[in-house]
Amino acid sequence: MLTATHWANAVLCNGLGRYEEAYVAAERGCENPQELGLSISSLVELVEAATRSGRPARAATAARHLDEMAQAAGTDWGLGTSALVRAQVSEGQAADALYREAIERLGRTEAGVARARSRLLYGEWLRRENRRAGAREQLGAAYELLAQMGAEAFAERARRELQATGETVRRRLVEVRTTLTAQEAHIAQLAGDGLTNSEIGALLFISPHTVEWHLRKIFVKLGIVSRKQIRATLLDGAAETA
Repeated sequence: MLTATHWANAVLCNGLGRYEEAYVAAERGCENPQELGLSISSLVELVEAATRSGRPARAATAARHLDEMAQAAGTDWGLGTSALVRAQVSEGQAADALYREAIERLGRTEAGVARARSRLLYGEWLRRENRRAGAREQLGAAYELLAQMGAEAFAERARRELQATGETVRRRLVEVRTTLTAQEAHIAQLAGDGLTNSEIGALLFISPHTVEWHLRKIFVKLGIVSRKQIRATLLDGAAETA
């Protein structure tokens, strides 16, 4: 449970661009290597967080470890993931080729989120390389895929990157709202009205801890980082449906 929690927190923080927090969570998610699947997933998040938080040596070490396991497994998912993490610690033509390999290999799997995130990372890299046309293509594809999946924190990242290339992108707030369950929508409305977790819990006969858990999921789906943003986001969504 702890390993899963740390991994999930690392994913959330990477999506929100909070890379220092993502790095700490990912390191904790790697502390129990006997939890192989979650430990590998945490290593993947660790590479992204370490790269973005100025820890290239740690990112390179994690990428090498992932590649060793991927070569042993020989699956498209493993080799595609290895290519993606190695791309993040590479430069120039080597990085470009690895990003393309990752997209191709992950495209042959059912790992939809990983495939979309590979396009996001490639698009971000292309923008930093000042290759705007290619960046727009990859970021546009990433945005559409991530928004459709409800991975709104990552979708918002893609949208901001697209805007940085000069592209005009409209947030898909209406679609975001439809990803909330009935209970999440109710909790979001109450939180947006200013009720505390304890007050919401008392009204819905659930614990404040459960309310907080639901709010974390709501933040990800709405692409926001605090409860102060809930009301404005819901109002914007309502205005677009009117």
